[in-house]
This record gives sequence, C-alpha cells and structure tokens, in this order.
Amino acid sequence: MSHDTDRIAGTLLGLAVGDAIGLPREGLSRRRATRVFGGAPLRHRFVLGRGMFSDDTEHACMTAQALLASRGDTERFARSLAWRLRAWLLCLPAGTGMATARAIAKLWLGFSARSSGVYSAGNGPAMRAPVLAIVAGDSVERLTALNRISTRITHTDPRAEEGALAVALATAYGLRCGADGVRAPDGFLGLVAPQLRGEELLARLQSARDMLRRGASVAEYADALGQQNGVSGYIAHTVPVALYAWLRHPDDFRAAVEAAILLGGDTDTTGAVTGALAGASLGAAAIPPEWLSACCDWPRSARWIRALAERLGGAPAPETSHERDVRGTAGVPPAPLPLCWPALPLRNLVFLALVLGHGFRRLLPPY
Repeated sequence: MSHDTDRIAGTLLGLAVGDAIGLPREGLSRRRATRVFGGAPLRHRFVLGRGMFSDDTEHACMTAQALLASRGDTERFARSLAWRLRAWLLCLPAGTGMATARAIAKLWLGFSARSSGVYSAGNGPAMRAPVLAIVAGDSVERLTALNRISTRITHTDPRAEEGALAVALATAYGLRCGADGVRAPDGFLGLVAPQLRGEELLARLQSARDMLRRGASVAEYADALGQQNGVSGYIAHTVPVALYAWLRHPDDFRAAVEAAILLGGDTDTTGAVTGALAGASLGAAAIPPEWLSACCDWPRSARWIRALAERLGGAPAPETSHERDVRGTAGVPPAPLPLCWPALPLRNLVFLALVLGHGFRRLLPPY
C-alpha cells in the first residue's frame, strides 16, 4: 500500500473523532446548538466530557472489515458487508436511518446485496465511502466499482451513489496528495467533476469553487445552499458542505471539523465526513490529542480503530474474478480484526440511554 500509514490512520480516526464531537449536537439548529453547547473551541459533550461513536463510525468500521474479509474479491466484499449489516441491526443500534433499516430488513428477508437497497438519497453511503479509497489505490474504476457495491446495498438513488463517490474520490486525493494538494482546490474539483453526472451536485461543487476563490466561510457556503438552520441528511447537502470545510481549511483539522459541526443539523455525519477527509490529507498526528484521548467507546475503541486502519493499509483492493485470474495470487492478505461482538448489545443499551438523556435535555432551556 503506497499511502502514508499516518494518513490511513488519520482517515479512520478522523472520521470517528468528528463523529463523536458532532454527535451531541445532532438535529439541533445552528443557533440552538450554540446556545446549548457553546461555540468554538469544541470539546466532547456526550457524557461527562467524553465522547462515543455513532452509526457513522460503525459503518466505516464494518466496511473496512468487509474489505479485509474479501481477500481481493468484489463478490466476497458484497456478501461480507451484507452479513455485517445484518448482524449490526441485531445488536439494536440507536439512531438507525430509515432507508438503512429497510435495506437491512430486506437482506434478512433473503434479498441479495445487489438488490437490497431502497430508493433514497440519504447520507448513509457517505459514512462508508472514505475507507474504500484506502484499498482502491489510484484506480478510479476500481474505486467506482467498490462505491457502487457499498452504496447500492442500502441506497439506490443515483444521487446517493454520486455523493458517496465524491467523498471516496476526495479521500483518495487527500491520501495521495496531502495538504499540498488540498491547498489548490481546483486540482481536486477538476478530478471529481468528470466522474459525476448529476447536475445538482456538479452545480454545488462549481459554487464551492467560486466561493473558495472569494474566501467565503463555511457558514456562508452553507447559507448559499439554503442550510441556515442546519445541514440536512440529504447527501447533496451533507457532502458539499463537508468538502467545502475540508478545502477551506486545508492545514487545520480542528478548524475544518469545527466549521462543519457548528452549522448544526446532521452534525455527526458532517463532522465524520469532514474528519475523514482532513485526516486523510493531514494524518492522524493532526487530530487534536484531547479529542482523541477523550473518546471512551468500546469494543470499537480509538485504539481498536487505529489497529484496524493499520491492518487495512496492507489489504489488497478487491478485484473481479477475471482480474484475479490474470494477476494470480500474491501472498496472504490480512484478516479482519477480532472484535468482541457479544459486548455490542450491552454497549448499545448504554448508548441508547445516553441518547435518550440528551433528548430530555433538549426540552430544557436555553432556547
């Protein structure tokens, strides 16, 4: 794997930390979130100054494990991800998106990974997209194929696939070019635009290019998209905002993630996607140490996620049967990282209780 190991770890850890910092503010408007939790500098506010990870991090980790289990085979990747999603739903996760829940229910009813998706443009596939770039190398064709599998297992709306592909391409660009490449946003925008067909996302990326040239803030860009009261869960809102925060603050992980989260709305996902992009281009060393050390989740702990990233960095890119026959077999790829699955239902019950506590807190002032 040619990518810098620190950037690979930065991708997964950045996603997890952005998720944890943004989670307490999820669903609140920009103004209300600031009144309840304060503005920058942000810190963990989920439970006693500590943070936990939501489904954003869980989906990224499941995708990474499926890539490891695939051993270089795209069909095996699809089957492995499908079974991991089935098992994930059995563990009673809190806050599952409706489209994702319906798709997993179809998997349990016997639908294949190729036909289980539902027509939705939610941002679920954006959670799984960054890790695909780690194993796809420089092949846009392979990255596109992996993204199609990862997206359509839950979401079939072409807008969902294009939004996730934009995130995957951005992650690949960050891993390859680092912060130097992000400082010149025309390079990335010129790379991603030819891969997209939807007019809506293309128009929003063109708007991002224009506003970056004018030095507009992330909040100003969100306002231009009509997201003054918080970024929605629609992927054509989430992805452009996260990309803009990343491009607007190419040298500062904290500033990029804070700018996305302070917009309100679907803050765990905007924080997670922005964190993955910033971590890919800046590396794990750029993540604020106090943000990382205060993550207290288990069994998917920050230490476990770092180990998963290291293992993923040595995995081969899944190939079609024809590609594998031509290339032949080269060594034994790393296996999935062991995880204490029996602990997950109990962890999820604790997590649900804390989420409900936040829900009751929101009934109280300040308004």
